[in-house]
Order: sequence, then C-alpha cells, then structure tokens
Amino acid sequence: MSEQWCVLSEFICAVLVHKAHGVAEHCHDQDICDRESAKGVKIYDGEPGRLKCPLFSGTCNSSFAQSKDLSLKWFWKAKPDQGSEQPVDFSLPDHRIVERKEKLWFQPALLNDTGEYVCLLRNLSYCVKASVGLTVLQKNNGSCVNDQMETVTALIPIEEKQELTCPDIEEFIPPAAKYDVTWHENCHPWINGRYGNSDRAVKNNKFIFYIMREIRKGNYTCVVNYLKNGRPVTLTRTINVKAVGSSRLQYKPVIHIPNKELTFTVTLGETAELLCEAYFHYLKDSATEVWWSVNGKRVDPNSDKISFSSSEVHEQLGHKSIRRILQIDKFTSEDLKKDYTCFAKNKLGEVNSKARVAAQAYIPSIELGCGLGVTLFLMVILIVIYHVYWLELVLLYRAYFGTDETVGDGKEYDIYISYARNTEEEEFVLLTLRTVLENDWGYKVCIFDRDSLPGGNIPEDVLKFIQKSRRLIVILSPDYMTEKSISLLECRLGLLCQHTADTKIIAIRYKPVSFPSSEILQLKQTTVIKWKGEKSGHPRSRFWTRLRLALPLRTLALGVRLIDSTSSHSDLNVGTFPVKKGPSEPRKTRPASKPAAGLRTGERPRKRNGPCMTCRACVRFSERKDPVNFLSQVMPQPVWQTRLCKSIAYGTEVSWTHTRPKPSFEHNRQPVHSQTDQCCCDMTNNNNLCAL
Repeated sequence: MSEQWCVLSEFICAVLVHKAHGVAEHCHDQDICDRESAKGVKIYDGEPGRLKCPLFSGTCNSSFAQSKDLSLKWFWKAKPDQGSEQPVDFSLPDHRIVERKEKLWFQPALLNDTGEYVCLLRNLSYCVKASVGLTVLQKNNGSCVNDQMETVTALIPIEEKQELTCPDIEEFIPPAAKYDVTWHENCHPWINGRYGNSDRAVKNNKFIFYIMREIRKGNYTCVVNYLKNGRPVTLTRTINVKAVGSSRLQYKPVIHIPNKELTFTVTLGETAELLCEAYFHYLKDSATEVWWSVNGKRVDPNSDKISFSSSEVHEQLGHKSIRRILQIDKFTSEDLKKDYTCFAKNKLGEVNSKARVAAQAYIPSIELGCGLGVTLFLMVILIVIYHVYWLELVLLYRAYFGTDETVGDGKEYDIYISYARNTEEEEFVLLTLRTVLENDWGYKVCIFDRDSLPGGNIPEDVLKFIQKSRRLIVILSPDYMTEKSISLLECRLGLLCQHTADTKIIAIRYKPVSFPSSEILQLKQTTVIKWKGEKSGHPRSRFWTRLRLALPLRTLALGVRLIDSTSSHSDLNVGTFPVKKGPSEPRKTRPASKPAAGLRTGERPRKRNGPCMTCRACVRFSERKDPVNFLSQVMPQPVWQTRLCKSIAYGTEVSWTHTRPKPSFEHNRQPVHSQTDQCCCDMTNNNNLCAL
C-alpha cells in the first residue's frame, strides 16, 4: 500500500507547488517506487512484451490523468548516458509498437528496442517524468531460455500435489483465441509417460505434480503458441520449482545457541559477542524473527554500547537458520550480572533461551610469552653448547659419575706407546705425547726403549708390557708398518692382546698410510684420532680432548699431583697446564731369571753359531693363509707356532695361557742338548719368542 501512495502523494504535492508558483520550465524527475520498473523489464527477441509507466500506480491511473488534463508521452534513448530522449515512433509497419493507456506494447520486441524508455505526464503548469529500462534477450544456443531472464518461483510442499500454470499470458492472448502450451523440464521437452514418470503429467495445458519429491526441483519452461491477426505468436515463461517442507509438519522455532551446555566467555574491558542461532522449519507465508533481550527488555539496536549483526543460512526444503550476534562494547562486571535471553518467533509461536556468561580468567600472556621465549633461547644455547663442547661435557660427566676402571684390573701401566723408531714420529712421542700424558695428565706410560731392561728378550718383553697396559697407543705412519720392525711386532701383539688381555687400542694417524694391510684394516676398527700438525698441537684442540676421552678413567684425584707415572689424574684436567713435578719413583730392576739347568748362577746360556739363543721353547708368531671373519673384515688370523725342544718322554710339559687362537705344537723328540735340555731359537726374526 505504501508503494501505491508513494508516487501519488509526490505527484499531488508537485502539482500544487508548481501551480502556486506558476512555473513549468522543466519536468520533475520522479523517483520510482515500483520495484519491477526500477530493475527493468526483460523480453525475449521476437516475442511480445509491454512496459508500464511507473507514474501510474494506485489511484493514479489513466482516468485520473484525464481528469487533471494530463497527457502521457513516451520517449526513448538507446543508452542511459545518451544526451536527449527521442520520441517513440508509433508509425512503424504493422504497428509493432503501440501505446495503450499507461502501457507501451511491443508486438513483437526486437534486439534494437533495448534501451531506456521515459514516460512523461504534463499539462500547462506541471511536468513529471519517470524512466523504465527494457532489455531484449536472445535464447542461449541449444537452450529454450536465457540465463539472464527473470523467472517465477513456485514452492511445492514435499509429498503433496500441486499444479503449475503458465504465468503472465492472459493479457497477451486475445479473447476466445485458442492456444497450445508445451512444457519443458530443464529445457527437455516433456512427454507424458516417458521414462515411466507416473508422479507427474501435463493435462489441460497444466503441469501437475501428483507427489512432489525433492529430486523433481528445477526449471520448468512453458512455451505458448497462438495466432493473432493471422500471425503466429510465441510466449516463453520459466518457473523455478523448489521443494519445501510438508505443510502437515509444522513446528515452532528451535534455538540451538545458547543452550544449557554452552557458556559464553567474555573478557572484561573488551567487546563481548553473544550468538543466538535459531532453526526455522518451512511454514508457508510465515514471518520469522530473532532478537535479544537484556533483563527482560528488548534491546534497542540504536544504543551506543550495543550493536547487532545478522545472517541467514538457507537449507533444503525451505528450512533456514538465522544467526543474530549481540555485540556489547567495553564489557564490564556490571554487564556480567545482567540476564541475556535470545528469542525466536514464527507464526506458530515464540521460544526463548537464556545465555550463560562468565568472565575469562586472567592469563598472563606477556609473562608466559617471555618465559617461553627465554626457555626456547636457553634450549637453543644449550644445544649449541652441546654440539660444540660435547666432548668436554662427556669428560666432565665421566669425571664425576664414571667408574674407575683401574681398580682391580691388575695392570701396571696406563698406556703403552708403539711408534716407528728413528723417525719424526719418535720425536713426537718423546717430546710431545709423552710430556702431555705423564707430566700434564699424570698417566703411567710405558715406552719400550725407556722402560725395558737391556739384554732381555724383545718379543717376550713387548708382550708382557702390552698385557700390563690398559691402552695401546699406535702412532700410524708409513714407516710404522716396516717389515721385521719392532713397531710391527708391537702392532701384531697389541691386536692379539686386545682380545686376550683386555688392552684397548688407540690409533693416532700421524701421517696417511696408503698401502693396505691386515693390521691397518684391524686398526681402523678401533678408536682413530687424526693428528693435524700445528692445529692439533694447541692444548685445547680437539685432538687432545678426543685422546683424553679414549684414555682410561680414574676418579677425581685429591692432594698432591704425582707426575712420575705413579697415578692418573681426573678427566677434569683436560687442558695442558704447568705442574710441579714430584719425586720420581726409582726404576724397578728386573729380577734375575732362574738359571737354566746345567748353568751357573749369573751365567747366560751360550749362543750357538750365528744369531741364536738357547731356550726351552721357541714360539713364532705368524699368519695363517686361510681367511677368517674378524671384526667384519676378511683377513688372515694370527697364530703362534711353538717348537718344543725337549722330548715328551723326559716329562717336560709346556703350558700356554693364551687360548685364542689355540697354539699348535710341533714336537721334536730329538733333544738338542742331552745335558742342558736347551735348543736354539733364531732371534734375528722379531716374530720369534724364546721361553728360557
């Protein structure tokens, strides 16, 4: 009703004003209240259509205009931005454009008719005009419609019967004229009984849904054909069919939020948002509404502190959900004491649900963020420190919590050093390595050339020294693996004692060794530390730290440090520092061996012609030819070959303490000396060991 009086009231006021002033210099541009005229009219190309002047609405019709001596004129312009309007040409052939009262008829409309049409009402003292747009569309290729064409919506309750009639055709078809209607479902021609469709049919130009189902929704197009003045005329209309909820199932709204299980958490001093979500079942011609109340009073949306925001979500069968958010600025403790209730209403009734509101506990986010940042920073620092100083940390841990392996092992020396004689390596051992191990770290070091007694059996003494040592340090270099050298003998005996006497080997790669050998392959399976010249000579270098980690552990020593190989020091003393040297322990003299039978006390056995020593048993260290699997490497297995110099018949027994590998004996029943029970052992071979 408001739309009908809109134009009329403004029209009457404009007439009175202009009559009072007696001015009619230009036409007043009237605002359009008719929605259809405001958005324009669309007509298919080649089909009839009409335009209605927006100035005629309600009581303002053609009779009223005639009584006021108002005349109606139509103008046209192709584009809205075109300068002046041109009068509509009514003298076209076959009267294609005709004016009938307040309407402009196109019989039919063509593409070039598209544009803006202006209707003007005027008399001697007054002029008013309004415009309406016209768009002439062509149908899409291969389709019966154009997607831009306006459609009519039909809502059909599910599981119910409904009839469709072709809309807006009565004014076009002449009275008593016969017409034919063809129906299309989504532009597919409809044929009754096709595809077994028994729930739908076309009857008397109507499309009937006997039982509406949701899958039947879509666009249904009716094409009307009739004759006018002997010429065929076509009208095309499209109905958008939607399935909605059954009219037999009607419910009040359902409020999902707020509910009893939900509590809104708000922060004091900030904007609080309370959500109300209501679900509405489809009800025909039913208005829906959602609102909030505070302390039993409906909230005024114009309040400075309170505002709203709403949204709708349409679901299947015409059901929908409405969300309305109540926003309260600067929420205070007083607002926390108020009651907030959500209401929802349709034509069946009203429901409500009360919201529970609680203040959010204070969380010291800044403090937590700073604490977390500091924690992460410290973790990164600790990871970096561990990555750089992990050897030092392991030494520190081992110094306080490690087990002293020197207690009860029965060994006399901490370290035995094996190196190539008369080379650069010997200078390194005597001046650098020995100084650090004995003077700075306090280990008891055994150096064969220094600690062995002159005139002794070299292979036997080397074996004993290695067996009495907890570690064997091997200084690797090309000269170290020279055949028939004492260093090679020390290496082979050390590899044997590694499994028989629990002596661990530490290999220091002083110089690269390129040629392969079985000893080198076995040494690579042990702890290998690389000497890098001047870079490794610094007391704090990684070389000394790794070496200290591989050496035997003793508990933290207290009191005066003894340097002369009497005690080892704690792992805490990693670096090299000047220390005070304590009194040296007098060198132990080797006890005299028991004289062999037939010799006086203090007399050594006489040698045979050539480099030979008389002994009871001669043991030779050699390598077997058959390969065995040793430490995941294929290499020869070292064995001892023993030659017994006295007949078993005389009652002599030879005992051997090493069990891996089992020694083999070759018995010579011919005594070398019938009186001394001695034999000759070739001592020019460093692999021979003589048992006196």
